[in-house]
Amino acid sequence: MTRAADEDGVYDPGLQTERTLLAWRRTCLAFGVASLVVMRFTVEAAGVVAVFAGVVGAGLAVAAYVAAAIGYRRANTALHTTGELNHGAAPIALATAAALVLGVACAGYLILGALNG
Repeated sequence: MTRAADEDGVYDPGLQTERTLLAWRRTCLAFGVASLVVMRFTVEAAGVVAVFAGVVGAGLAVAAYVAAAIGYRRANTALHTTGELNHGAAPIALATAAALVLGVACAGYLILGALNG
């Protein structure tokens, strides 16, 4: 059983999928910016490793952003055609990896500071 969309192509009046996409965009933006800020402040202590961690963290955040956008399109299409929500876990896995890279970079900075201080 399919459910017809309103004039704007929106599936549900509560805009659940749209709100979820906006939340993912904010989360990915925060991870990307935090990765680059960590890189900026740790580059003197960690050098190339800090640059690598910052670029990898920001890259994972961008990948999670893209995966969330693709997942939104897939979920919206599935809701319009079948009435069932179809989504995957790729954005969660990529955002988790970005958070782990960020955490490891911060831990490394603290360890280097303790060893040098």
